[in-house]
Amino acid sequence: MHPDTFGTRSTKTVGGTAFGIFRLEALEKRRVGKVARLPFSIKILLENLLRHEDGDTVTADDIRALAGWSPKAPSDREIAFRPARVLLQDFTGVPALVDLAAMRDAAKRMGGTRSGSTR
Repeated sequence: MHPDTFGTRSTKTVGGTAFGIFRLEALEKRRVGKVARLPFSIKILLENLLRHEDGDTVTADDIRALAGWSPKAPSDREIAFRPARVLLQDFTGVPALVDLAAMRDAAKRMGGTRSGSTR
């Protein structure tokens, strides 16, 4: 069990299934930082730190530092971000070609014809 230094861990039940969540507003209640004013991207990183707090790779000081983030005060602290999914940028153009092929097939199913076609 990971520590929950700031009491952010909670449970939310949806459709009869309970999910573990980490409430950022709990940090403000404990005067750890003004989380409501943080950019969405920083809130994502902060929630990730709360989720992975272990006292070793993610400490309470790491969470305090990020909760107090300011664009005017650059930090020299690293963020131990552990993404659940990795999204890759595509420079090959393959997804665009697949989308075009799908649109072509949909137009054909709806009775459309190719521009300039004599068929």
